[in-house]
Amino acid sequence: MVMKDTISNKLQEAFTPESLQVVDESLLHEGHSGHRPGGETHFRVYIVSDAFKGKSRVDRHRMINSALAAELAGSVHALAIQAKAPGEG
Repeated sequence: MVMKDTISNKLQEAFTPESLQVVDESLLHEGHSGHRPGGETHFRVYIVSDAFKGKSRVDRHRMINSALAAELAGSVHALAIQAKAPGEG
């Protein structure tokens, strides 16, 4: 399974999101720190879930980082996160 699918599956399981998009941006970081041949090192996550209602931006990021702890400790070098609750702009 590719890392993008692993991230998607873990976030789907943890947060049952209304919407979820995981984008592999590794090619944009070629030559930068953490990039490896073959990519799968830099990702951007767009997620909307009820789990984020009433949570601060920092708390939302901590929740996602916790759900993806194994990946962040392993091959994922960078994760950009846009996490919202339903109805947020």
